[in-house]
Amino acid sequence: MSTAVPIVLAGARGHGRWHLENIRRLQDKGIVRLAGICELTPLSEEELPEGLVLPSGAPEQSADFGALLDSTGARIAVICTPIPTHTDLALTAARRGVHLLLEKPPAPSYAEFRRMADGVAEAGVACQIGFQSLGSHAVPAIRTLMAEGAVGEIVGIGGAGAWARPEAYYRRAPWAGRRRLNGVDVIDGVLTNPLAHAVATALALGGTTRAEDVTGIETELLRANDIESDDTSCVRVTTTGRQIVVGATLCAEDPDEPYVVVHGEQGRITFWYKQDRVLLQRANHGPEEFEYGRTDLLENLVEHLTDGADLLVTPEATGAFMKVVEAIRLAPDPAPLPDGAWQLLPDEQRRVVPGIDGLVAAAADTLALYSELGAPWVPPARTNEVST
Repeated sequence: MSTAVPIVLAGARGHGRWHLENIRRLQDKGIVRLAGICELTPLSEEELPEGLVLPSGAPEQSADFGALLDSTGARIAVICTPIPTHTDLALTAARRGVHLLLEKPPAPSYAEFRRMADGVAEAGVACQIGFQSLGSHAVPAIRTLMAEGAVGEIVGIGGAGAWARPEAYYRRAPWAGRRRLNGVDVIDGVLTNPLAHAVATALALGGTTRAEDVTGIETELLRANDIESDDTSCVRVTTTGRQIVVGATLCAEDPDEPYVVVHGEQGRITFWYKQDRVLLQRANHGPEEFEYGRTDLLENLVEHLTDGADLLVTPEATGAFMKVVEAIRLAPDPAPLPDGAWQLLPDEQRRVVPGIDGLVAAAADTLALYSELGAPWVPPARTNEVST
C-alpha cells in the first residue's frame, strides 16, 4: 500500500457519501488510501463504508481541514462541502501543495472562482473540477462526429433536465435553495447545482468551455417551491461558435434522464450524459445507438500525478460555466410561479408544474426560451442579457 496516494475527504455526508464509496473502490485497487475525513461532526463507524478502514487503522478525523492535511501528509484533497466554502478550502489545500478534486459548482461567483483558480495556479497544484459527465468517453466521440460533419453544419446545442425533488430537499441543509446566506453568495439553483452537468456538458460539446468563449447570456429563473433560488429555469448562452439553450426543472411531472442534444442541419446527436449513451440520427441513415465508458475524475487526477495523464476538467475548462453562474447570480431574484401554475403531490410531498416536462424538452429541441415557447407564467422582461 506504500504507493497508494493519501487522500483527505472534506464533506463526507450527503453527496460526500458517493465520494467515500468511490475512494473505497480506488483503495481496493491500491491506487489511493483514505488518510483523513474533515467533518464538523466526526463520522461514526456505521457511516464508514464496509472495507474502507484498513488494517493500519481508521482514517483520522478532524474539523480543522488545514491541520488534517498537515497531520496526514495528504497529496490529494477531495472537497465536497457547501458551495460558499469551496474557494477558501481549495486555497488552504493549495498553499500546502495538496492537489484537488473540487466538487461542482466550483464557486458561487465568478470573482470567487477566479480567486480559487488563480491561487491554485500560483501554488502549482493540480485541480480537477467534479463534473463527472466530462469524464465520459462519449464527449470526445461526439466532438469527433461533429468535426467530421456526421450531422452537417451545427445549428446549436440544447440541454434538458426534468427532475423531481421533494420539499424536504430544500430543508436538508441551511444553504439549500438559497441565493445568499448570511450575506454570502450561495446560488444553489437548478442550473447551477443539480442540473449543472447539463450546462457544462453542452458547453463542452460545443468546444466553448472558457470564460472568453461566452459573448452573451439570457436567463429565465422561476420557482414553484418556497425557496429563494430557482427550481424551474432556462438559459441561452451565446458563444463565439453557436447558441446553447438548456431548460431545467426540479418540478417534473414524470422525471426522466437529462440529456444534451447537438442539432445539425442534417441530423442530431443526443447524449444521455448520466448513462454515457448516445443516439445518432441523420439523413439517409437508420438511427445508431452507442454506449461508452467513462474515466473517473479522481482516478484521472491520480494518473495525472503519477503518470502525467492530462487532467480532464481543469478550472479554466469551467470558465464558461462559471460565466453562467455569474449571470444567474446577477439576475433578478427568481419569480415565484402563480399558485395555479403548480400543484403539490401529497404522496411524494413535492411540487409539480403541469406541462413543464414538454416545455423543458421543447427548449432543448428548438433552442427557445420558455417565454418564446409561450409559457403563460413567465413574467415579462425576466430575461437578463449579460454581455461578457
